[in-house]
Amino acid sequence: MAAVPKQTSMAIKSYKNQAQMLVKNYLLADPFAPYTSILGGILAFKVVYDLADLINNFYIKTYPSLTKIQRVDWNNRGISITHAISVSALSLYFIFWSDLFSDPYLMGLMVFRSSQLSTFGLGVFSAFGFVHKITTLEKTVGFQSGIYILNGDWCY
Repeated sequence: MAAVPKQTSMAIKSYKNQAQMLVKNYLLADPFAPYTSILGGILAFKVVYDLADLINNFYIKTYPSLTKIQRVDWNNRGISITHAISVSALSLYFIFWSDLFSDPYLMGLMVFRSSQLSTFGLGVFSAFGFVHKITTLEKTVGFQSGIYILNGDWCY
């Protein structure tokens, strides 16, 4: 095994220290907001899913004739729409009305800026999107899932 030059070793240690500082000061600075927002996102997912089911049963005449898998997919469309509108609204707020990104010279690099609302939104929408992906069983790059139905058919 070849010896690593001292300058390379020092650079690696420097990057490691910077990464540790980033995690300590930004990600774990206030653990209350991320954890409660993730639980809030899961709860919001359930509420929107049940609300979509209720609205679909009331307004769509052919909804009761759909199979269970088709109903799950149809209800997840309501979740997807709610997720997209909510993320867009929060993003527009941060861009146009919040002071979070207003002065580039006072707060350092823009990627390190955050607020309680942005951290809370990240947790809610991350959990919301993650649970949505699980329930819809979407095939994405590197993530394929399926449910083996009792009669031997795969449902994707």
